Amino acid sequence: MKMNKWMYLLIGVLAVLLALSAVKDNMIKFSVEKVVQGVTGLKLSISGMEVGIFSGIIDIKGLKLHNPRGFKDRLMLDMPEIYVHYDLPAFFRGKIHFKDMKINMKEFIVEKNSRAQLNLDSLKVVSDSGAEKAKPEEGKKGPGMRLQIDTLELKVGKVIYKDYSQGGAPSVNEFDVDINEKYENITDLQSLVSLILMKSLAKTTISKLADFELDRLTSGISDNLLSQVSGKLFGSSGAGKMLGEAVEKMMGQ
Repeated sequence: MKMNKWMYLLIGVLAVLLALSAVKDNMIKFSVEKVVQGVTGLKLSISGMEVGIFSGIIDIKGLKLHNPRGFKDRLMLDMPEIYVHYDLPAFFRGKIHFKDMKINMKEFIVEKNSRAQLNLDSLKVVSDSGAEKAKPEEGKKGPGMRLQIDTLELKVGKVIYKDYSQGGAPSVNEFDVDINEKYENITDLQSLVSLILMKSLAKTTISKLADFELDRLTSGISDNLLSQVSGKLFGSSGAGKMLGEAVEKMMGQ
């Protein structure tokens, strides 16, 4: 009889832990959606997320950044998977510390709509860009929790440009960029988003096709990360080389 009580107790504890695990994943999923929405200004959806308390692993599936109203295509970014190895004790010290982060972006769709508006301009990191905007400072604590990403592995497959401004069927250009690069010591979300945009566009001719200046994104990247970007852009061709030279010029000022 005593054994049965212990069995029921154990089953009850396991049931509570499973329920808390499901609630925890949903809460973190909701938080990630809201944080990214706050940084980008656009709606984000995630199809699934698993958070390991003891393993320190967060596995995000099907992350999609949606276009605002007024654009034909529903999506701007399609990221099938994001992997994060996080530091749990740091969270209790008021810091988000990711030891490793892997971002796998399948497609990045740049669209110019029938009114000649570019979906890129709806992103906060782009719309807030400008000479008057202060560059993020290394290690400076802003509002909310501090961020530290030790190592980022960024993979980008394809960038697509669709131009609906001439009416009728769009003019479509596809670029297989095949980016697979690593970066270190990222200390704010603004730098992370700007880095992803810059690297994706630098290996395309979209800056010319859409009349979009890539150096608008450099104001949102910290100096430490900008120097890493500059080193990887030199030696490439086209827009990447031009941006690399522009970044180097900024770093020398």
